[in-house]
Amino acid sequence: MSADTTHTQLTPLTPPPSRLPAVGTTIFTVMSALATEKNAVNLGQGFPDFDCDPRIIDAVTAAMRAGHNQYPPMAGVPRLRQAIADKIASLYGHQYSWDTEITVTAGATQGILTAILCAVHPGDEVIVLEPCYDSYLPAIELAGATAVPVTLEAPEFRVPFDKLAAAITPRTRMILINTPHNPTGTIWRAPDMDQLAQILAGTDILLLSDEVYEHMVYDGQQHASVSRHPELARRSFVISSFGKTYHVTGWKVGYVAAPAALMAEFRKVHQFNVFTVNTPVQHGLADYMADPAPYLQLSAFYQAKRDFFRAGLANSRFKLLPSDGTYFQCVDYSAISDLSEADFAMWLTREIGVAAIPVSAFYTQPRESGVVRFCFAKREETLALALERLGKL
Repeated sequence: MSADTTHTQLTPLTPPPSRLPAVGTTIFTVMSALATEKNAVNLGQGFPDFDCDPRIIDAVTAAMRAGHNQYPPMAGVPRLRQAIADKIASLYGHQYSWDTEITVTAGATQGILTAILCAVHPGDEVIVLEPCYDSYLPAIELAGATAVPVTLEAPEFRVPFDKLAAAITPRTRMILINTPHNPTGTIWRAPDMDQLAQILAGTDILLLSDEVYEHMVYDGQQHASVSRHPELARRSFVISSFGKTYHVTGWKVGYVAAPAALMAEFRKVHQFNVFTVNTPVQHGLADYMADPAPYLQLSAFYQAKRDFFRAGLANSRFKLLPSDGTYFQCVDYSAISDLSEADFAMWLTREIGVAAIPVSAFYTQPRESGVVRFCFAKREETLALALERLGKL
């Protein structure tokens, strides 16, 4: 009996309304693809092009061989959470309970999304300081809330605290801050935290502090974690990233610290959007954290790369903007071109062979400042090749 080869013409399915209608292909994907196509040096997307410490690979491998390959506790392996709590207490003087106030996450981005989803409701407002990391706005939109942008003041990208205070309304549920700051490389200082605390005193506004570059602060300055500040810590979700700290961005492991009442709500969402995180990696990280030297030495490691990159651009027509933290360097290119930031980044990739990211991509609405961002988390030979090509300008 022969098979029936007649096919019924099906009506195309009408997709549901998009939860994120404004989201398309990210600028990071576009620029990385173009960099590959043009064989350009990719200083756009923020990840190292060098390997991590072999000891951390050995620690994870040992954990696998020791049988740590099944589900861990939902909040994370206890000894890793204890190591995180001990690190925070040692560096910032705030003792979180490893049991009730630390949760291991599938990267910082998941921690950010989960913190917003657990605390922010439809109709709420969330203040964001822009330019800002590109996951913030979609997370707020998914929560049904409204993002209220406050623009950092160029060229130093300082926080305009008067405008921040004016943006607060009875509907303000949360404020997002990020230090050291992506994309600008600026940092908050202790007086900034004091000003924020004064603004928030007497309110129930929550704070989400994205501190994934906490160990990359330069020129002898100190990372101003909200964990140092009791008035801020009591209302804050603090986010950090092992991927950034240990050069393993592809592992996608981070953590969140928050007071127990906030963490209880966080875990309700975490349990159902991730449940838990890679078991052997958690055990390997716990072993590796026994030696604090890798994160204590990270600022000096990246400052040397920053200084090498800045020195290479010092006599160019690029204007170097402050880079007090992170592994990013922003430059003003207005003396070179009057192209828009996106067009300049494309031109730079195609014609000069170096990929950058337009800072305009980090705003709620396109905003032109004549600034692009380079990533210097690269091998010296990678940076040297980029500088050779940029020197033609």
